[in-house]
Amino acid sequence: MKTNLPLQLTLWGLAATLGAVQAAPVVSRLNPPSALFTYGDSTPPYIARFLVGQRFDLQATVQADADKVITGGSFTVDGAVVSGAVTVTAIGSGKYNLVLRAYANVSAGAHTFAVRATQDDSLVGTATGNFEIVGTTVQGRKAKNIIYLIGDGMSLAHRTAARIVSKGIAQGKAVDPLAMDTLPVAAILNTPSLNSIVTDSAPGAACYSTGNKSSNGQEGVFPDDTTDKWDNPRVEHMGNYLARTQGKALGIVTTADVEDATPGSFAVHAQDRGAGTGICDMYLDEAVAKHQLRVLMGGGRKWFLPSTTAGSGRVNTLTGSGADYVVSAELAAGWGVPTGALDPNRDLIADFVAAGFAYAPDASALGAIPAGTTKLLGLFHGSNMDVSLDKIAERRGGAAVGTVATYPDQPLLEEMTDKALQVLSQNAAGFVLMVEGASIDKQAHNMDSERFVHDTIEFDRAIGRCIAFQVANPDTLIVVTADHECAGAAIIGASAVTNAALVLRAAQGGTDGVAGAINGGSGVATDGQATLRTNVVNTYDNASFPVYDNASAGDGFPASMDVDKKMLIGYGANGDRYEDWLQNVQPNVNPALRDTAGDFFIAGQATGAGVQSAVHTAADIPLSAGGRGASLLGGTMDNTSVFFKVMQAAIGGAK
Repeated sequence: MKTNLPLQLTLWGLAATLGAVQAAPVVSRLNPPSALFTYGDSTPPYIARFLVGQRFDLQATVQADADKVITGGSFTVDGAVVSGAVTVTAIGSGKYNLVLRAYANVSAGAHTFAVRATQDDSLVGTATGNFEIVGTTVQGRKAKNIIYLIGDGMSLAHRTAARIVSKGIAQGKAVDPLAMDTLPVAAILNTPSLNSIVTDSAPGAACYSTGNKSSNGQEGVFPDDTTDKWDNPRVEHMGNYLARTQGKALGIVTTADVEDATPGSFAVHAQDRGAGTGICDMYLDEAVAKHQLRVLMGGGRKWFLPSTTAGSGRVNTLTGSGADYVVSAELAAGWGVPTGALDPNRDLIADFVAAGFAYAPDASALGAIPAGTTKLLGLFHGSNMDVSLDKIAERRGGAAVGTVATYPDQPLLEEMTDKALQVLSQNAAGFVLMVEGASIDKQAHNMDSERFVHDTIEFDRAIGRCIAFQVANPDTLIVVTADHECAGAAIIGASAVTNAALVLRAAQGGTDGVAGAINGGSGVATDGQATLRTNVVNTYDNASFPVYDNASAGDGFPASMDVDKKMLIGYGANGDRYEDWLQNVQPNVNPALRDTAGDFFIAGQATGAGVQSAVHTAADIPLSAGGRGASLLGGTMDNTSVFFKVMQAAIGGAK
């Protein structure tokens, strides 16, 4: 694929110069996206790829001539008209949306498709694109169970930091490997989204469930030109496809709000990843029937409570934050799904229970779920669950910080994973399970090093449970990866001083010159930089090997993250922050406001002064795999390729 000549843009410009002299309507968007439509380039790699029989929508945006109307349209594939209704909808400013729902193609290879839009004066607008259909071959034994473990935002640095803390390094070698390190196959993934070199979590996760790129903020869809959050052209999820063709069940487990981008990308079709009311309704209304969703666990209880109940987040709107969902009759008919409803007072927990789901509101209830349970809903927090560092501290009898006091009995990710495997194993045809360590990303955004490392350890322990399951069930494929890198995390070295000395230095006070100027102070430099940077950060030989105690607490997690000569982490995609290298007492505090007494100010570089969060980067991410079909994964590839290799393992098997 070469993109030097934007042919379609040239054609648009030519149409504009011709003015009203019998100018045909112009197609400004064509889905599935292709370099053939955008640049006139028909060569691979193809932007859109689908599995044999995987369903997707054909869509076009057409600009009519002034005072004219688009009255009809059709789509062709390889010159043959595609059967089915094409819906034409005016979307404002003389533009029209043309869509044909749930198309599927069973012929492997590259295909050319075209749209033909007819105007009320009989003029016709056309455009051409292409896509690829990817087949599978019979190679060996199939993967019955597929487990995706997604460490949100997790890079090699996040993994390395977790290994140093939880396993230790001595004389240059890890004392023990992480669970994810024991998986035999490794790969490197490229992560750009459809519209940026830097992806967010929605397209970063949807690539694994659909095999296709999507635009930032969107999940399970291609972009269109309407403002409707729910009418975008859809792409069938892995869970839907394997439930439809093989009878597999789907499980979704996360430490985030269950409406969040990564969990939503495995079962929902939405233009807006933040439409919490509609996303959670869609889990029950669509995914339970179409994906055989049998396990849904995480935070996000607020979306399940009627709006009249304290703590509810449900809204009475189809627009804006937290929106509910209603889909058009043509979409509902094309995909065989309900139309949804604007229902802020819906008791979604009760509706899940009525659909046969056992419900667990806390860790104790989760542990009591009977062994033969076949459907499970677990909602352990109103929003995102607390991070493992704070959950563990509370379990050890420490102060309840963050929202642990409000939700004191939250399970660990490994406990949720165990129960998900137990429930999904009841399905004889196998399952797809997605397990997300969500706060690796959220705490890296917050530049809270101790908490993101702790959550990476929690995530790795969940991986260990999946590996144990795979040993007992060899027809299971495990894929451990991320959706993107977050914060440009880097292990700088280690502290030059003891923890007691570090605490003393952080308490010395004073105002760093740069920080003072930014915050309206005198800008008079004192020893803040020297006290906590120059004379603390040991690099190269002086970094040595920090030692963390992972045994004395008896729960497998480090007894403390603040040890003598601790590991130090910096950020290449940071926002403004103060740094004293000590564990923050409270989670989720604005980095530009915490640790100000420590006086080591680090200016952000993502967007400039005032940025409160580190950001995602375009860095490649690691993948580790093991079990049935893992041999198909390896090398360097686009993130969408993982979908096709996993589906080969499930459908055609592997040698």
